[in-house]
Amino acid sequence: MFGNVDLSLVNWSRAQFALTAIYHWLFVPLTLGLSFIIAIMESIYVKTGNEEWKRITRFWMTLFGINFAIGVATGIILEFEFGTNWSNYSWFVGDIFGAPLAVEGILAFFLESTFIAVMFFGWNKVSRGFHLASSWLVAAGASLSALWIIVANGWMQYPVGMIFNPETARNEMVNFWEVLFNKIAVFDFLHTISSGFLLASVFVLGISAYYLIRKREERFALKSILVAGIFGLLSSFLVAFTGDLSAKIVSKVQPVKFASMEALYNGQKNPGLVAAGILKTSGRSIGSKKICEFSVKVEIPGFLSIMTGVGKDAFIPGITDLVQGNPLSGLLSVPEMMERGKTARNLLADYKTAKNNNEVEKAKGISGMFRDKTFIDNYFRYFGYAFIDKPEDVIPDVKLTFYTFHIMVLFGFYFILLFILSIWFLFRGTLQRQRWLLRAALFSILFPYVAGELGWVLTEMGRHPWIIQNLMPVNIGVSQIAAGNVITTFILFAVLFTVLLIAEISIMIKQIKLGPRH
Repeated sequence: MFGNVDLSLVNWSRAQFALTAIYHWLFVPLTLGLSFIIAIMESIYVKTGNEEWKRITRFWMTLFGINFAIGVATGIILEFEFGTNWSNYSWFVGDIFGAPLAVEGILAFFLESTFIAVMFFGWNKVSRGFHLASSWLVAAGASLSALWIIVANGWMQYPVGMIFNPETARNEMVNFWEVLFNKIAVFDFLHTISSGFLLASVFVLGISAYYLIRKREERFALKSILVAGIFGLLSSFLVAFTGDLSAKIVSKVQPVKFASMEALYNGQKNPGLVAAGILKTSGRSIGSKKICEFSVKVEIPGFLSIMTGVGKDAFIPGITDLVQGNPLSGLLSVPEMMERGKTARNLLADYKTAKNNNEVEKAKGISGMFRDKTFIDNYFRYFGYAFIDKPEDVIPDVKLTFYTFHIMVLFGFYFILLFILSIWFLFRGTLQRQRWLLRAALFSILFPYVAGELGWVLTEMGRHPWIIQNLMPVNIGVSQIAAGNVITTFILFAVLFTVLLIAEISIMIKQIKLGPRH
């Protein structure tokens, strides 16, 4: 079905996509969150008629516009890379992956781009109510864009709502609603947009703190902190809640990723949750992959079973159980999955042979098997394992997965504390005197960006080697093009994106120094 794979091509294609995604995610979350903060601020202006709130709204709207314009460029390039660098993947997913992206472009992006013109240029040209509605529609459009992107990504994490057509060797959607309400996609969407809300809140808080430190625009800064502090605190709790729900789902549909998040190798009943730890490479291994052990760890006894939602006495499988199998827990070994995957792949080859030999009845019978639930559950669901070379290849980078998860969680607690302290001193009327807190808020602008990137590293690298969970490994999805072409575009994109990022930061800093217009 697929040709020989050039590992150099695979690695450079992965690197290029990662580069584009990392840069894209530097712009997206601020757009998601700042659009809602602007809409809230404008709502206060329309409700109170206080011109100060209009001035506040327009300042943050200017920063939003700078970020939005540059973020669009990386997003368009990212979607095109599916066709240029990952054509085998794009073919295999059929209409499933394309449908959410099409809806995103037709509905969400056009909603957002249509009303953004009114939002920026409609002041004093349309009524207050219509302008406010435009601001809220822009915010809704930004979140809808994120929804359809996350739906597409969620299907890659947990493929549902489709059947495989052996005639075209493509997966075809049979249940749109199952794809849309994919349990991975639902909680990842909520977690993603709430993290964007949090990032924008820290952004507004930090820049407002800058004005207080410089003793400029204090009324403007305090009002901005009031909105950002409350919105950010609520968002930080939502991030924690949705993150916990996402982890529960991951434990069920991506158990190897979940075990790697905790560096849990040997399954056990009532295991503890690792709050923090330092990993080291041991002398033991699973196949060719070295096992990581804790040199130091802080553990909450018995909490991991509770976190998964299966009860404190439930067995939580470790990486070893998931690779080598555990008959007592009903877990197949990876070699068994590889054999079942090869059965499905060989059946597909038999179908192609039958079609070529004009054996109509045989081809029809095989085609029917790919629609049979028993065959799908027992064989086709492991289709991707037919392309796995060694059982241990299904283990992601455990250290990377563990550290990205735990550092991200640590940041989450930090943000909650930052917002609580900011609101506390704001209502006490002493925030201007808390120079240490203002400086911490200013420097904290960087932290949610780091946390967000770590979250995506965990999401994508934690499911390695899969581009589609259990159905297609990454190395099979790549386009058959020259590696040199990918290297060239990688360098060009790296230069372009870096220039765009520097340009955005420079323009924003200049605008922040100018301050809000009077």
